[in-house]
Amino acid sequence: MSSEDPLQEADTPSAPRQRFVLDDRGFNEVPKKYRKFYRTWDGPEDVLAPNEALCPVCKIVVRSSRELRPGDRIYCMACMTRLQIVRSDAGHLEAQVIY
Repeated sequence: MSSEDPLQEADTPSAPRQRFVLDDRGFNEVPKKYRKFYRTWDGPEDVLAPNEALCPVCKIVVRSSRELRPGDRIYCMACMTRLQIVRSDAGHLEAQVIY
């Protein structure tokens, strides 16, 4: 195994993405069919998983069944915002508004 940063290795397109099983968190601001893809944010002490991104518009956590990587696009149904995943200067993933 190489001594590179594991986050950088995960960004390579050839590395397989992790898969996650999503459970319904009771988020009732979207139709029942899509509730497993969203949850409320618990504040600054809330730690996001590799398959989650915080919507900067409405502060809702958008969840995916696969690991998120820079360049991925996601949709926040709660505020109807299209987001793109980018790597911040600090090295963690965050969502930027496309429209």
